[in-house]
Amino acid sequence: MERFKEVIRNIFSIPELRRRILITLGLLAVFRLGSFIPLPGLNISAIKEWIEGMTKSAGGGQMFGLINIFSGGAMSNMSLFSLGIMPYISASIIFQLLVKVIPSLEALSKEGPSGYRKIAQYTRYATVGICVIQAMFILNWLERSGGNIQGTNATIVSNPGFAFKAIGILALAAGTMFVMWLGEQITEYGIGNGSSLIIMAGIVDGMPKAAAALIQEEVGIDKIILLAAIYVAVVVSIVLTTQAQRRIPVQHAKHTRGRRVFGGQRNYLPLRVNQAGVMPVIFASSIMILPQGIARAIGWQPLQEAFNRQGFVFSCVYIALVVFFTYFWTALFFQPNEMSNNLKEHGSFVPGIRPGKRTAEYLEYIMNRIALVGAVYLCLVALMPDIVAGAMGGAVQMNVTRFLGGTGILIVVGVGLDMMQKIESHLLMRSYEGFMKKGRMRGRR
Repeated sequence: MERFKEVIRNIFSIPELRRRILITLGLLAVFRLGSFIPLPGLNISAIKEWIEGMTKSAGGGQMFGLINIFSGGAMSNMSLFSLGIMPYISASIIFQLLVKVIPSLEALSKEGPSGYRKIAQYTRYATVGICVIQAMFILNWLERSGGNIQGTNATIVSNPGFAFKAIGILALAAGTMFVMWLGEQITEYGIGNGSSLIIMAGIVDGMPKAAAALIQEEVGIDKIILLAAIYVAVVVSIVLTTQAQRRIPVQHAKHTRGRRVFGGQRNYLPLRVNQAGVMPVIFASSIMILPQGIARAIGWQPLQEAFNRQGFVFSCVYIALVVFFTYFWTALFFQPNEMSNNLKEHGSFVPGIRPGKRTAEYLEYIMNRIALVGAVYLCLVALMPDIVAGAMGGAVQMNVTRFLGGTGILIVVGVGLDMMQKIESHLLMRSYEGFMKKGRMRGRR
């Protein structure tokens, strides 16, 4: 405890670090305040009742919960920030994929800062387009659900029509662009990745509500202690797996210049166990929403029962999708041929492996084995809420167990580790002790 207090004192004794932390907290507070400003033309009391009914339904609750996570919790209030940072993240992912498959964008990315600025500009344009499309879907959804709520006279949309849609699209697009600007300001002037911190703020905001719901359910002190122990174990396992690396030894060739000899050292090439991060779970969760949505739309009960959240079919398809996207994302961004060529150009090699094609094959073989471990780990984390809810026989609702696994906890732990690494680097640069007295927190790369 004393060491923790000392680290906090050291953090706030550094003017630059203190300024960055205060800027980050201030901008996150602005985001949270904006998350409570409702869209114009909506009945607030009816919205609350409608959302309560939505979260209790199986398919609708799963869909709404995933959207609400990436909106930073703003979707549950139907606020100006309901789209959150997700359109910008979607545009960023699209351009990350396009850079790998379109030669002109790949060449632009290799031009340095000017190329990255150009791609960032394209990403912002794409964000506006995605905002308009998503806003139209949300507003149509609200109008279709705008009838009486549970037999009352309360309606969601006060005056549906063209004016409501036009103002709503403008408000949602402006809100998303403002949230994107907040994220960019946090990244530049604050500490950590702004987009990830905005998502994390919404997830963390839901934790006290889940704890209060758990207390109101009166599940018993023994189950509360068990849930707390499972939560700690999951967090520790995520931290260990996120930090885990397979280190490939790399020998550097000796170079003689005059009478001096350079090189000859042996370093290590770190390969992360969870190379794909949280993206496979995000993609798999997004796809698994579709069968439930289609079944609810056409009224096909067998399909809806087959893809029940805790059903066998759902679990099998979910696992298959997580494994597929783990290998897909790893293969997309891990380029063994490029790494092998870079090693060869710098006169480096893996001991016992011939440079060039053999090194690329060796790195790909190692990465495929590591990706399997990462995929199994992601499957366990993704299914943990369902496993715990099923083991407790329905005594604990999904809105509580979802904090024990899935996308939310992966984002929270990943963003938390990233922030700690950045704070620790600031402390070490000024000869202060970091969070870890023995060893150091490894970077994400």
